[in-house]
Amino acid sequence: MNTPSLFPDITREIFFDIETLRLSHEVEGGWSNIARFGLAVAVTWDSQNGFRRWFEQDAKALISELGQFDRIISFNGDRFDFEVLRAYHPVAQLMNKSFDLLVDLHRRLGHRIKLDDLARETLGQQKTGDGLEVVQWWREGRKEEVCKYCENDVQLLVDLMEFARKKKYVVVKSRQLPVDWP
Repeated sequence: MNTPSLFPDITREIFFDIETLRLSHEVEGGWSNIARFGLAVAVTWDSQNGFRRWFEQDAKALISELGQFDRIISFNGDRFDFEVLRAYHPVAQLMNKSFDLLVDLHRRLGHRIKLDDLARETLGQQKTGDGLEVVQWWREGRKEEVCKYCENDVQLLVDLMEFARKKKYVVVKSRQLPVDWP
C-alpha cells in the first residue's frame, strides 16, 4: 500500500468508490434515476483504517462514516456515487465535503475523461475491469473479485492524489495538465 505522505492532513480525508447492483438500462428512468442502481459494495480508504468494504446493509453506516471526515475524495462521486447512496439516507451534508477529481478535471478541460485513461497516462497503472462487467461478476457470485476491483479504483485515486500533490500536474492526452489539488 502506497501511503500518501504529502496530504495536508491525511487523517481528515477519505477516498471512496461504489459498485452497483444494477445497470442504467435495468432501472426505470435509467441515468436520471441513479439512486435505483443499488449498492453492491463501496470501498473506502483513509490513513487510520486503510481499506474498508461496505455492503448494501452498511449504507447508512457508510454515510455516517463519510460525514466524519473533512474531505471526501472520489472520481465521479458527485454525479454517481453520492446519488447511489441517496437511496439509503440523505447525503446533502456530504456534498460540501466532496472533492471529485472528475468535476475538477472537467472544469479545467471542458470535457469528461475516464479514470482508466487518467491513471494509465499519469501513473502507468490501469483499472482491472469496467463497471459493466463488474455487475455481471457480482451476479455470478464473484463478490471478492468485485471488491478487489473497487479497491483497485480507490488505490488509483489515492495514487493520483499523491502524484498530483507532489508533481502539481496530471497527464491527459499525453500532456501535463497543471493541478492544484488540496
